[in-house]
Amino acid sequence: MRIGITGGIGSGKSHVARMLHEQAGIPVYDSDRRARRLMTTDATLRKALTRLIGQHAYTPDGQLDRAAVAAYLFGGTDHAQAVNAIVHPAVRSDFRRWAEEQEQQGHAIVAIETALLMESHLDEDVDHIVLVDAPPELRLQRAAQRDAATMEATARRQQRQTPHTVLRQHAHYVIHNDGQPLAPQIATLLQEIGMSADMHPHIPQQLNHNPTCSTPS
Repeated sequence: MRIGITGGIGSGKSHVARMLHEQAGIPVYDSDRRARRLMTTDATLRKALTRLIGQHAYTPDGQLDRAAVAAYLFGGTDHAQAVNAIVHPAVRSDFRRWAEEQEQQGHAIVAIETALLMESHLDEDVDHIVLVDAPPELRLQRAAQRDAATMEATARRQQRQTPHTVLRQHAHYVIHNDGQPLAPQIATLLQEIGMSADMHPHIPQQLNHNPTCSTPS
């Protein structure tokens, strides 16, 4: 079984993914981290990005220049789409290989954490979509504080992502990260997808006590 964990910037999806890994032993594919690694190590990706952005996409020692890439992304209305057209297929293929490896090692459930689940068509590769949700103003505040960025810059990044109103229409489950306890919601989620909490003593036994993990109506 494959779970897609998604949500906009500042939603807390990384925290939820970390809890699933630490408390339930579910391997999680970090799409941002893996994408950066692929952009550095994959020769085909490097060639395509250099052709698109220029030689300055990489530092003299061969590392991805994230500042240069970010400047390109925000430099034109179609720039993000051009980069995504190169990177997303590579990440999707890499996730498929990774998931198969994890499943061969005996993991019945694996997960992927990504803000761009729909844009990269990774929603087609998972069995359940979990949206980590929070009010827009709270997400902006969290992201700006975390990245030491201005609210304006954070809002521009948020605008490049699928709105939560749309994500809710596709999500099978919603984790509410607006101050409500997360552990009981994760326990409920695990029960809903058929993973017994009894198998994982670190998950609180609160499955029937006001669970707040919800299924979109």
